[in-house]
Amino acid sequence: MNFFKRWLDSDVGYSFRQSPTAMLAAGIAFICLFCSVFAGWVAPTNPFDLATLELSDARLPPAWMEGGSSKFLLGTDDQGRDILSALIYGSRISLVVGLASVILSVLVGVGLGLLAGFKGGWIDALLMRLCDVMLSFPAILVALLIAGVGRALFPNAHESLAFGVLILSISLTGWVQYARTVRGTTLVERNKEYVQAARVTGVAPLRIMFKHVLPNVMGPVMVLATIQVATAIITEATLSFLGVGAPPTSPSLGTLIRIGNDYLFSGEWWITIFPGLMLVVIALSVNLLGDWLRDALNPRLR
Repeated sequence: MNFFKRWLDSDVGYSFRQSPTAMLAAGIAFICLFCSVFAGWVAPTNPFDLATLELSDARLPPAWMEGGSSKFLLGTDDQGRDILSALIYGSRISLVVGLASVILSVLVGVGLGLLAGFKGGWIDALLMRLCDVMLSFPAILVALLIAGVGRALFPNAHESLAFGVLILSISLTGWVQYARTVRGTTLVERNKEYVQAARVTGVAPLRIMFKHVLPNVMGPVMVLATIQVATAIITEATLSFLGVGAPPTSPSLGTLIRIGNDYLFSGEWWITIFPGLMLVVIALSVNLLGDWLRDALNPRLR
């Protein structure tokens, strides 16, 4: 509680309180995160429970259409799953994959970028050439390749392994931006007086890197990570839409959009429209938070 109060009293907290857009985006993101974490209590039904599904309930319209004859607020999909429940559970899948892939990308990218910028020499040249190679491949193409190979090698694998492959495929190209950003900032920080003073006093290089340099390069990383969460969520939805992401039995937002696309022109528009809107709301709220954080951490804009 004291930490939250100190944060509100800080410059970043003051900037947050003065930005209605940031507060609205944070509120929407918090609601989506809360519903996804506590989906078992928030969702009206469990879309994973196949025993509760009725094919007679398939493709029912939202409750406000056709005189309110449907008992489902946002209608049902082709398997009779409640769209609202599927959205809540689907947002959990998207957020878990997005957050996990960004965390993995940050750990790898920050570590390699810090090493390249602080050590320099052949280590810097080797890591930067590796970054150049990774940037030559489109992220979605690499994700499609890794996810496709993983599904081909393990066709009967458990869903957790499928999500692991999905997270790895998104992280494989995501770490490059963090590495290049941290490397550039570290090149500046390593020549400053506090680093030179630490070297003179005999502080170990590894301790200098993580205790002195790392805290001063995390500002741009936080901004980039916030924005990359939205990118990772969209990438996951794209892969699931193409059929190489989340398993077909999981109500991922991309899977729901792909299913609904088959019925869009036959009148069952709600199967694809609502998952699409949910994806836009999550990505937009995270992007708005990233834009605010970028401005709040930039002293030139204060």
